[in-house]
Amino acid sequence: MYEASPYLRQLLLDQPDHAAESLEKLLVETAAAQTLPLLELGPALRKLKSRFALLAALSDLGHHWTLDEVTSAITKFADAAISSCVNALILDARASGKYSPPHPEDPGKNCGYVILAMGKHGACELNYSSDVDLIVLYDADTPCLPPDAEVAKFFVRLTQRLVSLLQEQTADGYVFRTDLRLRPDPRATQIAISIQSAEQYYLNLGQNWERAAYIKARPIAGDIALGEDFLKTLQPYIWRKYLDFAAIADVQSLIRQIHAVKGHGEIAVEGHNLKLGRGGIREIEFFVQTQQLIAGGRNPNLRGRRTCDMLDALAEAGWINSETASDMKAAYTMLRTWEHRAQMQNDEQTHSIPTGQNFARFAVFCGIADPDGFRALVRATLETVRKHSSRLFEQSSTLGGDAGSLVFTGGEDDPETLETLTRMGFAQASEMSATIRGWHFGRYAATRDKRAREALTELMPKLLTALANSGDADRAFRDFDSFLKGQPAGVQLFAMLKTNPGLLDLLAQILGTAPRLAEGLSHQPRILEAVLDPGFFGPLPTRENLTQIAAALVPPDLPLDEAMDRMRIFGREQKFRVGVRVLSETVSAEQAGSGFAHVADTVLQTLLQSVCTDIARSHGTVDGGRVAVLAMGKLGGEEMTAGSDLDLIVIYDHAQDCAASNGTRPLAPSQYYTKLTQRLVTAVSAATAEGELYEVDMRLRPSGSKGPVAASLASFTAYQNENAWTWEKLALTRARPVGGDASLCRHLSAVINSVLSSKRDEATTRQDVVSMRGLMLREHKPASPWDIKRVRGGLVEVEFIAQFLQLINANQHPGCLDTNTTAAFARLRDCGVLEHGAANDLLEATRLYQRLTQLLRLCIVSDFDPATALVGLNRAVALAAQTPDVQAAEALLRDTQGRVTLLFDQLVGNPQNIS
Repeated sequence: MYEASPYLRQLLLDQPDHAAESLEKLLVETAAAQTLPLLELGPALRKLKSRFALLAALSDLGHHWTLDEVTSAITKFADAAISSCVNALILDARASGKYSPPHPEDPGKNCGYVILAMGKHGACELNYSSDVDLIVLYDADTPCLPPDAEVAKFFVRLTQRLVSLLQEQTADGYVFRTDLRLRPDPRATQIAISIQSAEQYYLNLGQNWERAAYIKARPIAGDIALGEDFLKTLQPYIWRKYLDFAAIADVQSLIRQIHAVKGHGEIAVEGHNLKLGRGGIREIEFFVQTQQLIAGGRNPNLRGRRTCDMLDALAEAGWINSETASDMKAAYTMLRTWEHRAQMQNDEQTHSIPTGQNFARFAVFCGIADPDGFRALVRATLETVRKHSSRLFEQSSTLGGDAGSLVFTGGEDDPETLETLTRMGFAQASEMSATIRGWHFGRYAATRDKRAREALTELMPKLLTALANSGDADRAFRDFDSFLKGQPAGVQLFAMLKTNPGLLDLLAQILGTAPRLAEGLSHQPRILEAVLDPGFFGPLPTRENLTQIAAALVPPDLPLDEAMDRMRIFGREQKFRVGVRVLSETVSAEQAGSGFAHVADTVLQTLLQSVCTDIARSHGTVDGGRVAVLAMGKLGGEEMTAGSDLDLIVIYDHAQDCAASNGTRPLAPSQYYTKLTQRLVTAVSAATAEGELYEVDMRLRPSGSKGPVAASLASFTAYQNENAWTWEKLALTRARPVGGDASLCRHLSAVINSVLSSKRDEATTRQDVVSMRGLMLREHKPASPWDIKRVRGGLVEVEFIAQFLQLINANQHPGCLDTNTTAAFARLRDCGVLEHGAANDLLEATRLYQRLTQLLRLCIVSDFDPATALVGLNRAVALAAQTPDVQAAEALLRDTQGRVTLLFDQLVGNPQNIS
């Protein structure tokens, strides 16, 4: 002992007279210390602890005590020391008049404050250098405090003083290191919590690992009766009466956590962790506790606290055979004995076998002179434990999988889990671990259900792997946390993700690549379920399909505000569907543009009907009145993206002799349709409880922002024929009626075709287009090729080429007209207006620009810069460009813009020659 344990050698030298004292004498002195003043109590207990440590070590090493007697004695001393501190604190508070315990001679009795011992302490199995795991509870309704007292503040302060007494370290050492982290959600709760809050937490949110922990819970100080009543209340939570073989799935998440515990790698004797390592003490404890949880609800004999006792009970009940019980008990005894020897050396809370030269000395300290023989014995013991425990756990998948340990139980970080997360690519591993533990503590509605937490535990390895592979692991995790926070429930979500790995990967891709899409998902999480529809990845819904869905959602008599909300739900869900298809590359850019446009068409048509019904309630109808919505720009050309606004013109018509509407509050036709238009814009663009839908731009109407918001058919026709500027004629090439009176829509189409097919002066038109483009370049000079729309040779010039060629050729070739850019190029080529090579170059450029624009508008709201973009987004951009990487995509973009610039200068004119 002198050579192997410097700590014990010094104790013996310091107090040789105490080497032969009795445990009973020490316990009596410890209990009596409660009457000391608080300033004297700490030093007295620290000296008593040193005397006890020497007594326990000598009794152990001299084989005067068995292992069971050693652990029981250590526990008895801990109980006495903690009880003495609690009683002394209660008496001190009583003396100050702040606290009125009813039994001063027995301060803890009915005092409303209780200390629960957990883990080895609760099981009377403390090791030589254990800390003590405690949960501190109080009765919020205790009569021992004045009515106006801040109950929580009082008991938290009392607990702080208790911890200080126990673990303050001086030259005399310390009493016990104290750990309060087993309480509910330790990062979010005070160190002392009310009995009432604890009951509510455990019965509603308690986790499986906490059930296992409470198997060993034991009141040790303060109001013991209060603690016993509390544990009785938790019996249904700890011991599930009807658990049997068919319900073992209820503890599968716990088994997975056990299997993934740190140190469960290959057995290596020197340096092996006797507690946490593979085949170690913790594995025996989990082996016992798991089977207790499974069967203890039906068999009260399996509810004991002590490990070896329960091994015998499990054998007696037929859960394990007698050989297994005997092997595990023998292994437990040896492992605990070796653990004690490791801790006796320097009074350190270590569980590892020494290495190098210290290994041989440690073997002698453990009673075996031959290091090789000791090494063989240790290995055989660990292998025995692993053999028996693996039979229990072999059917459960590991919690960490190939990635490594992923354990999020308890109140603190698991170091190996942090290593795993870092290795997976997460930069903020500790913050992540704390967040995930918060999920398991039920901080979000989605994880308050026990089944949801168990499903989440099973899902965790796949979830974190998917997020790590998303392209931006930390961003994806933060977005998933926001997404989860908004879920009203989690059972179905986690089950859906678990059984559909492709959906999990898609969700991770959205979170790591497309923040805009992810934000929509967080506001309307149920739209994720749409991906599971067997037809989700088939053809996008047609306009007719969408019209049928919208009609069912918004019946004719539905109030306008409800129609607005329902169409926001409809619009976001349908846009999400199209967005997912873009991200998963299962639709082309042209199909996506049409898909987004069809959704907007349906929204406009539906809300226009609701607005017409709503305005008629107050103002009646206009004789012969007809109204139509004309889509312009991206919507008109069916080239919309996820971020497109709606360029609209509202056109109306009515009987010539109609002076006013026929309602109770009549309006002149112009006022009537102005109000109707304003209400339609509000219905489409206003933010409601269901969020926002589209921004609306009406500046393309006749006379722009200076003109009336609604134009009569006559004024629109006259303006387009007589007053419209060339740029307005260009815009008209993309005009498309999308809602309203069918006959008026047909009439408008005829007017538009007539205007566009009119003969015009080519030189003037060319000069106007070139001047317009030159002005745009002077006002905005793009510095990056990724400003795909406005850069020279970019999307604006592609569209201008199509629109210009249609304007100057439609008189001779009316078949060249089409609102869609790619379709227009094909028509211009087929009509012989555009040479095949040029047409193909322009079609190729348009499709590249549209693929990239669709993706970027789906993913981000700001300008794209590959140097600062998410890794996943750069990867997606390269895929959209059909290049190996984003650098190659940029090179392709520059080359394409150069070719379009040449074609624009040849077909239209050089805008940079315009001063």
